[in-house]
Amino acid sequence: MTRITTHVLDTSRGCPAEGMKVTLCRMQVDRWEIVARGQTNSDGRVGDWAAADGAPGTGVYIVRFETKDYFDKRNTPSIYPFVEVYFEVTADGHYHIPLLLSPYGYSTYRGS
Repeated sequence: MTRITTHVLDTSRGCPAEGMKVTLCRMQVDRWEIVARGQTNSDGRVGDWAAADGAPGTGVYIVRFETKDYFDKRNTPSIYPFVEVYFEVTADGHYHIPLLLSPYGYSTYRGS
């Protein structure tokens, strides 16, 4: 079974990024389909996102993090209004897409 999760850490504050809106989309032939929407919890996590018809399938996905809204709520200027991370699901497994974020930079990797 395939699982997709995410986790956002605000490296400028040294804590999880609570309250960030996040959208998961899957590529279709001619458009992006929204699979799920969520918001990070107090630990900066959005848990297992299941597709409407069950587990996410193979394909290309985007996780879109609404970083401007997050930083605006903290009166912190930022250069990135959002961050989109594209990744491909090729087989069953856990796809954990963490985001390490500051107002002027970010990085991501495949977590565990």
